[in-house]
Amino acid sequence: MVNDVVSAYFTRAESGMGRKEGAMSTTPKSFYEIAQRYPDRLAVVDADGTDHGTYGDLLARVNAISNALRRDGLDAGDVVALLTHNAPAFWEMELATGQVGMYIVPINTHLTPDEIAYILRDSGSSTLVAHSDLAEHLTSIQVDLPENRYAIGGPVEGWRPYEDLCAGETDIPTDRRYGPVMGYTSGTTGRPRGVRRHVAGIDPERHAQGLVRSIRWGLGGPGGVHLVCSPLYHSAPGIFSTAALHDGQTIVCRRRFDPEVTLRDIEHFQVTNSHMVPTHFRRLLQLPTEIRRTFDPTSLRALVHAGAPCPAETKRDILAWVGPIVWEYYGATDGGLVSIVGPEEWLARPGTVGRPAPGVSVAVIDEVGAAQPPNTPGPVYLRGSFEFEYHRDPDKTAASRRGPWTTAGDIGYLDDDGYLFLLDRRDDLIISGGVNIYPREIEERLLTHPDVTDVAVIGVPDPEWGQSIVAFVQPSADIMGDDKLAAELLAHCRQGLAAYKLPRHFKFRTSLPRTETGKLQRRLLRSDDAPQSDPALAHNPKARSTAISSATTCFKQRST
Repeated sequence: MVNDVVSAYFTRAESGMGRKEGAMSTTPKSFYEIAQRYPDRLAVVDADGTDHGTYGDLLARVNAISNALRRDGLDAGDVVALLTHNAPAFWEMELATGQVGMYIVPINTHLTPDEIAYILRDSGSSTLVAHSDLAEHLTSIQVDLPENRYAIGGPVEGWRPYEDLCAGETDIPTDRRYGPVMGYTSGTTGRPRGVRRHVAGIDPERHAQGLVRSIRWGLGGPGGVHLVCSPLYHSAPGIFSTAALHDGQTIVCRRRFDPEVTLRDIEHFQVTNSHMVPTHFRRLLQLPTEIRRTFDPTSLRALVHAGAPCPAETKRDILAWVGPIVWEYYGATDGGLVSIVGPEEWLARPGTVGRPAPGVSVAVIDEVGAAQPPNTPGPVYLRGSFEFEYHRDPDKTAASRRGPWTTAGDIGYLDDDGYLFLLDRRDDLIISGGVNIYPREIEERLLTHPDVTDVAVIGVPDPEWGQSIVAFVQPSADIMGDDKLAAELLAHCRQGLAAYKLPRHFKFRTSLPRTETGKLQRRLLRSDDAPQSDPALAHNPKARSTAISSATTCFKQRST
């Protein structure tokens, strides 16, 4: 049941206060302006109802933190690291650094201490703010930490209380300028790198208004309630939730995703918009029908997803359930917002990630710098999103550039109408017998089998073909991963894939290594790539040779 504080808030909203008050949220304004004009508006509430805060409360703490950081000796361009669970402190710190020109680095709470220490060193963080349980762990193993350390939620030896940051002068700081998030790439292909944006001199209000305008389609309209159910240390949930505050919305904050709890939150708090990943969709759809029918999701106006490929069948099922409110976009920590697709457009072109976002150009450019014609795969490049560099890695920065164009390393194609389709990461491409094979296509085929919950396809060294295809499969509950299932899956693939795309080996696992945003960590699978189940194709070199030869011929014909 919604607690008394939240119930009282929604009662006030009906009389013209709270989330329905005035027209502020119809015209993009910054959080800072909204908080001054409507201090009683509810800003953030924990989903369990134990904590809440108004816009006025939040602004007072944000201003106090901005002033305290300057009192600690920090200035524009300095770096503050954030190691927190989903909690109001995330927005307090981001909005505080965001109005005094400081970079903020959200750190994945699941990283090892050595990985955290690497990011602290690499980013040059001079201040670290962490929840006390995470701070205690870092202190106990003697990781090198910044001199300025603040612990949230309890005392930690050698750390100052976070409330010391929040208890100072609450006046709006002078010399305000926007300070961006410096996100670190997920590290699915190696050491993460900080993405440092060039935003010198931008006014905080100008940035806020631009952010809200760019993702207005995903915020669900005026008077919104935004549900956070993904980790805020990932860029997309952080960006969308902060944009919701700049749009005058109320945030319902949940520490972690649970499918049934999420449905309850949507109904109880009348959630209008949320950012999820395809893994969340699959878990929601896997709930028994009687549980799904228990809750009413009709308050939703926009459900946004990104972060990992969404199988077409999953997308159709979620659209059939919640209606035509599901939006998808393509973007990256190291690329910004690239393309957007609405529900009707996607249904007309299943699999697309949309057309370029306003102000962005997209091109498919081959290895020699030539633009590819429509429907021809190649590296995807973008122009016009924002300028950035990989922090302290000029070689990687240079490798991502081709003149004014930048790539995040994805392969795809543009159709005749300019809609972008992604095929895979360049680093994940399998080349077998000289033919390009895209793992995503094989994975989507396997996911249509009823006994498969999750799947990952990689290429492993092969002395004859260069690489061969291995499929890692997480069987559905109560399904045995054995040679019988491998044979069924191979037959299932044969019905929808060319022979040269068939997996040569199947390996069964209880789970696959994914980040909390659903990104597959293939590098962890490549260290575990020995064959386990060897279907018929692996024992038939002649059939394999014929398949590759045929594929090569088809590829050459398609290229001419």
